[in-house]
Amino acid sequence: MNKDTIAAIATAAGRGGIGVVRVSGQQLADFARQLCGLLPRPRVATLVDFNDDQAQAIDQGILLYFPAPHSFTGEDVLELQGHGGPVVMQMLLQRCLQLGARLAEPGEFTRRAFLNDKLDLAQAEAVADLIDASSVQAARSAVRSLSGEFSRQVEAIVDQLIEIRMLIEATLDFPEEEIDAASLLREARVSQRLQQLRDQLAALQARARQGSLLRNGLHVVLAGPPNVGKSSLLNRLAGEERAIVTDIAGTTRDTVREMIQIEGIPLHIIDTAGLRETGDTIEQLGIARSWQEIERADVILQLLDARHGFTAADQAIAAQLPAGIERILIHNKCDLSGDSARRQAGSEPHAGAAGVASAAGQASTQLWLSARSGTGMELLHDELLRIAGWQDHGEDLILARERHLQALHTADQHLAAAQQTGDILEFCAEELRNTQDALSAITGRFTADDLLGSIFSKFCIGK
Repeated sequence: MNKDTIAAIATAAGRGGIGVVRVSGQQLADFARQLCGLLPRPRVATLVDFNDDQAQAIDQGILLYFPAPHSFTGEDVLELQGHGGPVVMQMLLQRCLQLGARLAEPGEFTRRAFLNDKLDLAQAEAVADLIDASSVQAARSAVRSLSGEFSRQVEAIVDQLIEIRMLIEATLDFPEEEIDAASLLREARVSQRLQQLRDQLAALQARARQGSLLRNGLHVVLAGPPNVGKSSLLNRLAGEERAIVTDIAGTTRDTVREMIQIEGIPLHIIDTAGLRETGDTIEQLGIARSWQEIERADVILQLLDARHGFTAADQAIAAQLPAGIERILIHNKCDLSGDSARRQAGSEPHAGAAGVASAAGQASTQLWLSARSGTGMELLHDELLRIAGWQDHGEDLILARERHLQALHTADQHLAAAQQTGDILEFCAEELRNTQDALSAITGRFTADDLLGSIFSKFCIGK
């Protein structure tokens, strides 16, 4: 590991009451004396002058000294808490660089904490997740991961894997004992124990998938012909007038984006231009962008006018919607059609006047609501939460990243393969080893350097 002394401004850019410069390295006692004229007592806030190379005060503030190994990084750490002006902070940082420190790379403090066994990799990632949390639930989940809850659950599964591996590999190491493999597996209940592990892994995956929604959210695209109320629905979901609403077809000519939260789940709502044939060049460009957004959606809300029913135009749009993307059919303006707000499971109806049967991907649900009055909006909220897989137990979710989900999926595949090997112990042992490697990559026990570089490069400079 690089033993250079590193320094960086640890507080956000801009003016503030307090700013912090963090320094980490080996044997920082002399560094502190040159900067402040003294070495403070460990973990005691000390009022000092931060001096330049001419012994002139740059600023007066608080110095905190954390000697190794009892610090965040596991090295000697100094925290210089001064007045939070950008110029003062830069002067303090430049003085630290004069004393031999170099500017820290993104995430280098946390990376050193990981390399010095102060945090495992899942905990280190939770540091960035806590900083980036966009909701209370996301912040709480990040704190749980930072405290090691996610890692402990992974390690509990790994410990059980190790027990089964020891049993199988010991049998392979002593073939002269002529142990009957099938009898051994039955007596040790290996098949039942592997199934229990798969059940535990499935439960962990479910919590991780739900937790990943707290990080990334759902991309929800509003699609449909002009004047069906897409912009009104966006405004209703956002709780304010974010999009222009008129009776003129083609008012929305470009995508309008808004981020909202429902039960802590971030939803990226995208209003699109009305889908129709048009000779207007600008409107054509907007419609082309609409289809691009539809292709990237997690959920498509196809809107139609409840007064007219499912028309041939709606059917034509439905036929072009991409397969494999969850779709809700929204019968908007039910207050004008005389319909009551309701939910109906199943596919869309036949096109009314044309009598054309549905040939597109089936909508999982139909909702009757009014974006203008707000009638039935709670049905849409519930449906979006259902699609997100959300359940009201946010207190035990894991704020998982994509690599965590992939590692859990890979581990489950190898565990399933181990179950299917039958009495061939060599194959079973290999699949169990692969399972353990996949799970250990989550905590960083077996992690390639290039992956570490990718992970920590996304951190803040001072973290």
